[in-house]
Amino acid sequence: MDLLLLLFSLLLSYLFFKIWKLIDSKQDKDCYILDYQCHKPSDDRMVSTQFSGEIIRRNQNLGLNEYKFLLKAIVSSGIGEQTYAPRLVFEGREERPSLQDGILEMEEFYVDSIGKLLERQQISPKEIDILAVNVSMLASMPSLASRIINHYKMRDDVKVFNLTGMGCSASLISVDIVKNIFKSYTNKLALVVTSESLSPNWYSGSNRSMILANCLFRSGGCAILLTNKRGLRKKAMFKLKCMVRTHHGSRDESYNCCIQSEDEQGRVGFYLGKNLPKAATRAFVDNLKIITPKILPVTELLRFMLKLLIKKIKIRQNPSKGSTNLLPGTPLKAGINFKTGIEHFCIHTGGKAVIDGIKHSLDLTEYDIEPARMTLHRFGNTSASSLWYVLAYMEAKKRLKRGDRVFMISFGAGFKCNSCVWEVVRDLTVEESKENVWNHCIDDYPPKSIVNPYLEKFGWIQDEDIETFKIPDAFM
Repeated sequence: MDLLLLLFSLLLSYLFFKIWKLIDSKQDKDCYILDYQCHKPSDDRMVSTQFSGEIIRRNQNLGLNEYKFLLKAIVSSGIGEQTYAPRLVFEGREERPSLQDGILEMEEFYVDSIGKLLERQQISPKEIDILAVNVSMLASMPSLASRIINHYKMRDDVKVFNLTGMGCSASLISVDIVKNIFKSYTNKLALVVTSESLSPNWYSGSNRSMILANCLFRSGGCAILLTNKRGLRKKAMFKLKCMVRTHHGSRDESYNCCIQSEDEQGRVGFYLGKNLPKAATRAFVDNLKIITPKILPVTELLRFMLKLLIKKIKIRQNPSKGSTNLLPGTPLKAGINFKTGIEHFCIHTGGKAVIDGIKHSLDLTEYDIEPARMTLHRFGNTSASSLWYVLAYMEAKKRLKRGDRVFMISFGAGFKCNSCVWEVVRDLTVEESKENVWNHCIDDYPPKSIVNPYLEKFGWIQDEDIETFKIPDAFM
């Protein structure tokens, strides 16, 4: 009898040990953000209203109609006059870019951001186990990842991923790669480097759908340290809760709405089609269908299902009231209260229309979208790195508290919609934010008005007649 009790006790202990070990091992697979550093280019690369006019005047392929179109686009873009452009634009060489221009632009970014990040965390480059670099529109040989490894003299066995062509949602793809590696390898430290090279991709033609990119995209970048090390868990800032990636590349309309191509004169540019809002809406809706049950409480899901059921019953009883005629690309209201599971919304700064569309779809307030709107105004669309500037704004404004959840939403060419949720794992102190990219100007935001001065300075173009108009020596 005593022997049976002993065997039973041993079996029970073994069972509890295996269960504990399983639960404990899952914790080693969690993905944490240890720290991140956004890049602030030097002030001599700042694009003022006056300089914007000079860039446009230099383009000999533009006429009065293109000037009027660009004025309308930049006035309604939501971008201010403190964004940054690549150096070759200030040197007047945007029509003759070289490969070296793009490489130097990236070097200026990563030497600054990675250097500050590693120094602040007192981490040696040789401690990095995984390196994921995403720059969509620059493919060099050796790769940018190799250049970073060479510059910082990283280990020979560092796992390297160099992503190109993934668009504005690429940084979450890099994070997803790291997250999946963490499932198989424990006690690792990863560095994600995200940016975009504008130097070789500044469009100098007259195609309206391609020159629009010049109005929206600006220089920037971010370096992010991620880890699943137990010893660094208490120092971490955020914990990844879930991620969903949606890709509509199989749909021709979505695939072609946002694409790098050549115009009729052979000039390379980035084409933004009129059906882009429609493609973004479809991808966003499909993404929400998957991620919503993962991030919202059961009570809110049940409330939504009940509301939807009642609505369907009413439509059956009176079909005429249930019909709607939405225009293609019109934002759809989700009908779910996302604030029951989310405290902060980190939205890709793809443009004013993107931010307004998500605000409408998720029924958000101006306070909720303030970080995205202010980031667009101050830094423009910095492509895949824009999410981290939005997150930095929240941190600089002391919005992020322990236990808060941050919903990141990004869109990219392909067409893709990627989203994830981060949990703030500890209160972030003022001392930690001293290198925040917003610190120099955070007290000035939000300003009383974000209306840019382009219309005031260049509004006279609207009154010009195409028959008598002459290109001025300088825009005043």
